[in-house]
Amino acid sequence: MPLIRLIFSALLALGTLAFPIAHAEEQLALSASSTIDPATPPTLSNARNIMLELIPDDELAPGDLWVRIRSGFAMRDLDSPLVAKHEQWYASRPDYMARMTDRARRYLYHITVEVERRGMPSEIALLPMIESAFNPGAYSTSRASGIWQFIPSTGKSFGMEQNWWYDGRRDVISATNGALDYLQKLHDMFGDWELALAAYNWGEGAVQRAQARNRKRGLPVNYTSLKMPDETRNYVPKLLAVKNIIANPASFGLVLEEIHDEPYFAAVSTAKHIDVKLAAQLADIPMEEFAALNPAHNRPVILQDNSDLILLPVGAVETFRANLESYDKPLVSWQAYQPKKGERLDKLAPRLGLSVEKLKSVNSLSGRAKVSTGQTLLVPINGEESEAEDEFSVFNMHLSPFNDGASRTIKHIVRKGDTIASVARRYHVSIGKLKQWNKGSLKILRIGQAITIVQAASRKPSGRLSKSAGRLHKAAQSGTAKNGTLKRVSVVINSGHPGT
Repeated sequence: MPLIRLIFSALLALGTLAFPIAHAEEQLALSASSTIDPATPPTLSNARNIMLELIPDDELAPGDLWVRIRSGFAMRDLDSPLVAKHEQWYASRPDYMARMTDRARRYLYHITVEVERRGMPSEIALLPMIESAFNPGAYSTSRASGIWQFIPSTGKSFGMEQNWWYDGRRDVISATNGALDYLQKLHDMFGDWELALAAYNWGEGAVQRAQARNRKRGLPVNYTSLKMPDETRNYVPKLLAVKNIIANPASFGLVLEEIHDEPYFAAVSTAKHIDVKLAAQLADIPMEEFAALNPAHNRPVILQDNSDLILLPVGAVETFRANLESYDKPLVSWQAYQPKKGERLDKLAPRLGLSVEKLKSVNSLSGRAKVSTGQTLLVPINGEESEAEDEFSVFNMHLSPFNDGASRTIKHIVRKGDTIASVARRYHVSIGKLKQWNKGSLKILRIGQAITIVQAASRKPSGRLSKSAGRLHKAAQSGTAKNGTLKRVSVVINSGHPGT
């Protein structure tokens, strides 16, 4: 008996996917008894624009996503010695390639599907390898964030909300939609993927001005003929180098870990505010896994309006839903508190059930701070201290700088008033990373103590503009698959692109 694939051609703010299951099963039975054209997969639709597609038995075993990506390569080879230079760089770092492709397994299926839906060459699906090495918490020295590396102003200009609770630039779905939308626009503008990618990195206006200068001099206006910054000059060669390695890893002495050609995550609506730590526990997945799929949340509680949607590994969705339904304790242990500007922290902290040090640490306040600036504070609901620093080590606005293999280690000498949080804030790293680099030596800071900090090499701001399709629409719990068959559910989110 073939399984059923749910295709969401539009995930609207439904609250719950409550289309009539019995009716769908009845229609499916009628369809199965009808004559079926083997060349066209049978589908059923309903008023909510959701289709049920029969999956032939011979399609049940997932293939290798790398094979699918290779079959979609369409960009021409670039006659540039820079391609060989970057091939050598990546090939000489097998550990780096392994970490990068391991991170990619969570997102690459979704990105590949979106790239294919737009008719783009599949090389575009590999672009986050160049931008962020598929690190969802990548944070560059130019303050670009997420796997597609949006700077704050660009993200805000195109609907990516950024505040104390949430950073839409790190939302996997929203940022992917925005990046692909803009790349599609740039290709329509320049008619060439090399120029489109140059504009994505450098800015469309910069490419147009460079072309205008060449036209005045009677020179070609293609990618290799334009005068551009080194970062942009190397941008396309880097992508083509990665493409060549993915196309034939053995020729570079590398082995790629297989990635299944099937959905890795599914969207789930919690319907209520919930601690991220509890959400991970209910899904029975590690916090690191939850954070990797939901990196847009800055704080250890999903408390912001309209942010009740989370991504979970497909195999964990049923576990999460069942555990959430039977969970009879409070879902939230944190609450927002709005202090008055000028309130003394040593008076405020005891009322909130925290020591002054813990209040500063969990809210990334300066160690020298004496009074409130009026910023929103996160405090425990039960008025009792918890291991808050550990909870904040993953969900923190100040994430690790993007590291493209070139890094340097520096030492910070502890001064009077320094705290772990203030040092992390100063160097734009997470508290968790500080602890990791210093191997547990930060429990008590002492004046004169040396703290190790790993910094990435500087990257210049790209200045690109990326049209975002906005935040991921509210989705609902499907609830239609039983006994593990949800592993074969394919969730395709239609962001309203023309022609798709």
